[in-house]
Amino acid sequence: MVSSSPRPEDLPSDEHIFANAFQDLDFQSEKGVTSNPAPSQPIPDSPQIATDKQQNPRRPKQKKKQDPPPVSEPDEPLITPVGDPWPRPYHFEGDGLRRVAPYHFTYNTHCKERWRNRPLLEIYESEFRDRPVEYYRQSMLRGTIFVNGRRVGPDYVLRNGDLISHTLHRHEPPVTEDPVQIIHEDEDMIVINKPAGVPVHPAGRYNFNSVVEIMKSDRGPAFLPYLCNRLDRLTSGIMFIAKNPVAAEALGVKIKDRTVRKEYIARVMGEFPEGEVVCDQPILQISPKLGLNRVRANGKTARTVFKRLAYYPAEGEHDIDERPKTPEQMQEEKHRPWVNKKGYSIVRCLPVTGRTHQLRVHLQHLGHPIQNDPIYANRRVWGMDLGQNDADATQNTDEDIVSRLSRMGKDEVAEAVAYYDAMVNKYEEKRAEKLTGDLCDVCATPLYSDPGSHELSLWLHSLRYEDAGGSWSYVSPLPRWALPPKGMSGPTSVGGLEELVEAVKDEVPEIL
Repeated sequence: MVSSSPRPEDLPSDEHIFANAFQDLDFQSEKGVTSNPAPSQPIPDSPQIATDKQQNPRRPKQKKKQDPPPVSEPDEPLITPVGDPWPRPYHFEGDGLRRVAPYHFTYNTHCKERWRNRPLLEIYESEFRDRPVEYYRQSMLRGTIFVNGRRVGPDYVLRNGDLISHTLHRHEPPVTEDPVQIIHEDEDMIVINKPAGVPVHPAGRYNFNSVVEIMKSDRGPAFLPYLCNRLDRLTSGIMFIAKNPVAAEALGVKIKDRTVRKEYIARVMGEFPEGEVVCDQPILQISPKLGLNRVRANGKTARTVFKRLAYYPAEGEHDIDERPKTPEQMQEEKHRPWVNKKGYSIVRCLPVTGRTHQLRVHLQHLGHPIQNDPIYANRRVWGMDLGQNDADATQNTDEDIVSRLSRMGKDEVAEAVAYYDAMVNKYEEKRAEKLTGDLCDVCATPLYSDPGSHELSLWLHSLRYEDAGGSWSYVSPLPRWALPPKGMSGPTSVGGLEELVEAVKDEVPEIL
């Protein structure tokens, strides 16, 4: 057993850890919680029970039977006071953020195989290290951690089938107050423009601050959404939400069979080449724990078509009369093109395959990573070349990359490491919020500062979905970061896909 507790600043939040570990998450009203449940082990009888025994001394004696101790109903999950509140507990302070008032929440899980025959406190100390071990000890004695609906002591030994419940004061991070824009709606389907920084569904530290819950708040408790596609929390753009399972399955089959074309828009570093650029470099996941990927020759097949929509030079760059470069400088730029990158480009992205992080990794490999990507545009992780043209990992080994990323601080990684639910743990450990030094008056949880703009979006937007047969097409407006900067001219919309598809159909026949 670990003899000392980790420092709070080194630990992830309790909400995300329990959400990831507790597969049987339940969220109801706490009105049914037994306030003083009888103990199961090893807490002695209460004074009231002892008094009752003294007042009833003439009970019949039984040699081998004992009166069972009074207990609350076993094997029922605990419940929390807020229930399923309507209206949702949102509040706005005029700073562009949607907030949720803190509330009590109970996580429930059944005993995992690796927890069997181990003391309850030992499990919390070894696997749920977001709080000091003394917090968990006191929670068990205080009655906010239960097993099978009963209060137990820290030394309780877990058994197969045990149901563990932990009630805590939940603090959700704020998200942007930008609305969920409706692009199209009919009797079967809703097409939305998802705002950046908002998770699609409750996960980790987010519950009410999710697209699904926000739409429920707007449409009422009877609204039952069926998600057809997913976007990462930081990514904005087109999403399909079916109103019934039949419509959801029909669209899901089309997406799986690749009869639906997708187009993204990205803002990347430097001057992206003109014309169509096809990147068919394979992608390998080098760290399942971190969800980190890179171009590697032994990776999975991946193909993306890119085309520059606009290039905006850095402010004043076009007015500079640069001196002629020396041969040494020219050679340096040839081998390290990132050193001299200026300005940014808006790039159209057509993923032909659908690998994790595919657009981010391919853009990085081409030497033009997404401009605000905290992982794939980070020199501390990838070095000065940012992984450009390093498919054989000669510049940076996989071990080097993973080691550097693991050492990075909370305020640098933001929340862009993981793009899928299985990565929630590491995703939240590396979040970019900073401790304010204040504590919650109710639960003494350390409070965090509000997220900055860099924590609420990645400059990658799902712009278009269309049926390859031409029966339907949905396009969202360009996000603000893709519009021409003040004082410069440039496109404010994107044309159709026909010209781009026609230009690359011979090289990329599967795009048809």
